[in-house]
Amino acid sequence: MLTLVDQNAAGIVAKRRAQSTKRSFASMRTISALVLREMSTRYGRTPGGYIWSLLEPIAAILFLSLGFSLVIRTPPLGTSFLLFYTTGFLPFNMYNNISNTTARAINYSKALLKFPAVTWLDAIFARLLLNSLTNVLIMVLLIGSVYFIVDARSTVDVPLAVMAVALSIFVGFAVGTVNCVLLGLFPLWELAWSIITRPLFIASGVLFLYRDLPEGAQQILWFNPIMQITGMMRAAFYSTYDASYASVSYILGVSLALLTLGLILMGRYHQDILNR
Repeated sequence: MLTLVDQNAAGIVAKRRAQSTKRSFASMRTISALVLREMSTRYGRTPGGYIWSLLEPIAAILFLSLGFSLVIRTPPLGTSFLLFYTTGFLPFNMYNNISNTTARAINYSKALLKFPAVTWLDAIFARLLLNSLTNVLIMVLLIGSVYFIVDARSTVDVPLAVMAVALSIFVGFAVGTVNCVLLGLFPLWELAWSIITRPLFIASGVLFLYRDLPEGAQQILWFNPIMQITGMMRAAFYSTYDASYASVSYILGVSLALLTLGLILMGRYHQDILNR
C-alpha cells in the first residue's frame, strides 16, 4: 500500500517538474519572440536603426563636454571632459532607459497579452533583456572610443565598473516594474513621474562630484541610488577618486524592496490593467 502511495506521489512530482520545464522553455521562446518583435518595430522601421541609439548619448556627452569646457578650465576629476561626463552620463542613461521602457512594457504588449501563452512577466523580461543588452553595448563602444580619443593610460577597475552597470540595470528594472503598475492603473502617473524626476539628471552626480557638495546636500543626495552608482563608475575609471560613500547593500535593499512591491502589485492588478 505504501509502495503504491509512494509511486503516485513520485508520479505527481515528476509531472509537475515536466510541466515546469515545459513552461520555462515556452517562456524563453515567448521572451525571444517579444525581443525580436521589439527590435523590428523599434529599430527596424527607422532609417539608421540602432545608430540612433548610439548617436543620442554621443550627442549628450559632446554637448556637456563642449559646454563646460568653455566655462571651466578642467573637469572636476582628471583632465578629460569627455571621460568625466561619459562615466557620469552612461550609468544614468542606462537606468533611465531601462526604467522607462520597463514601465511601458504592459501597454506596449497589451494586444499580445490577450493570448494565454504570453504573460506579463514575459513582456517585462523581454524589454529588460533587450534594453540591457543594447545599453551595455553602447556603453562598451562609447567608453572604448573615448579611451582611444583621449589616450587614457589609467587602469580600469573592471569588477567595480561591471558592478556599477549591474546595479544601474537592477535599479532601473525595479523602478520600472513599480511604474508599470502605476501607469496601467493611473494613466496620469506618467506625467506626474516625468515632473517629479525632472531634477534627477542633476541630482545623480552626472555634472559634479559627490565630495564637492556641501554637507547638507550630501546627506540628502546620498539616498539617491543613482548618485552612488555614478560614484562607483567614476571610481572604476579614476584610481584617485574615493567612492567609499557608495553602499552596495543600500542600493540592493532599495531595489529589492521596489521590485518585490512591483511584482506583488502586478500579480494582483495585471488583469485590471489589461481590461482597461
